[in-house]
Formats: sequence, C-alpha cells, structure tokens
Amino acid sequence: MPSIKNIALIAHDNRKIDMLDWASWNREILARHNLYATGTTGTLLTRELGLNVTRFRSGPLGGDQQIGAAITEGMIDFVVFFWDPLEAMSHDVDVKALLRIAVVYNIPIACNRASADFMMTSPLMSEEYVRLAPDFDDLMLAEVPIPGNV
Repeated sequence: MPSIKNIALIAHDNRKIDMLDWASWNREILARHNLYATGTTGTLLTRELGLNVTRFRSGPLGGDQQIGAAITEGMIDFVVFFWDPLEAMSHDVDVKALLRIAVVYNIPIACNRASADFMMTSPLMSEEYVRLAPDFDDLMLAEVPIPGNV
C-alpha cells in the first residue's frame, strides 16, 4: 500500500450526515489521498467539502459491486463504509458481498465513526504499508473437474 491511499467512502442514506460530518473533521487527511465513493455519497462530499472524489454508481444501482470489483483489482486500499445495520436494504446482498470482499482481500474497513477515527489517525495512513494480501494464483490454476470425467 503506498503512502497515498486509494480510499473508498460509502454511506447509507441514514448515515450520510454522519459521513459528511466525519469527512469534514478529517478533510485535511482525506484531501491527501485518492478518494472514491458511491454516487450520492461522492456527490455530497464533492459539493459540501470540495473534495475531489471519483464516483461510482449509487449503491443500489451497482456502486457497492463496483467498489468490490475495484478491491479485487487492487485499486482500493482502504474502505470507510458507514452502513446502517438497523435498516433493511434492497441491495443487502451487495452490501454483504462488499464487506466479504474487503475481508477476503485483507483491506482495512471501518464501519463506524470510532473505527474510522482510529484508522485515519494511525501513523500507517501516511506511510507505506505492506498489506498481507492473499495469493489466489494456486486456486486459479487448479484443475477444475469436468462433470462426467471424474
């Protein structure tokens, strides 16, 4: 992980104000990194805080999946995802998939403000960090049995 991180910012509707407040508090740190966000969250952060944010689609329209794909491609180093565990989401499976992918790829993920505060103030945020990333090459090269040829 380079000293300038690629950070994904996501917030469910009931958590957008909390994300905006948190991002405002951490604006100087965030501005030093490359920021990505799902649609509405990215628009809010750009409009209200003047941050340069690359936006994916809105979460329910595939944005969570786009960020998950970006993690698998090595394009995202860090995720701040203020999700709402008390609200049923139409795209709940996408949310769970994103959380799963972040864990599988050993990506730091903060799901609440306290975690985000601890991670953002870590000395590791401003320096290079060697993240132990899984190596899936053996899995990808493994022979897959063909039905009927076992």
